[in-house]
Amino acid sequence: MKTRTKLPIGAAAAALAACGIAQARDCSESTLEGLYVFSATGFNIVQGAAQPKAVTEFIRFNGNGTLTVPAATVSLDGVVIRSPPNGTGSYTVSSDCTGSLQFNDRAHASFDLFIAADGHTIYMNQTGGALPGVLQGRAESLSD
Repeated sequence: MKTRTKLPIGAAAAALAACGIAQARDCSESTLEGLYVFSATGFNIVQGAAQPKAVTEFIRFNGNGTLTVPAATVSLDGVVIRSPPNGTGSYTVSSDCTGSLQFNDRAHASFDLFIAADGHTIYMNQTGGALPGVLQGRAESLSD
């Protein structure tokens, strides 16, 4: 039985190394540049009750740690809110392709970032904001 366990673990480690997951990366703020569409779902906690939320927005990463939001729509417990264009924020990216993002709006939402090495896909998990809750989603590059 130990032989069976060792083989899949060894094969999994080799597969991870081969596809670059276990290898060092080389990301920076310039990895994220151009227009992305972000889509996410989750919920806020308001007075102890979970309220569903969904977000779809464009995020323009400027390649230098700053960003703008040309358009955003949020549904909070069924109430739809369209944000005014040109919201702002900032982000950092580490060489291992992880990072953080902070929006400068009244919700002050912050996120952890997990970035594909080519910068075309970003997985985002909310880590803070004006209301406690959960929001997880993905941003895809619309730029070539």
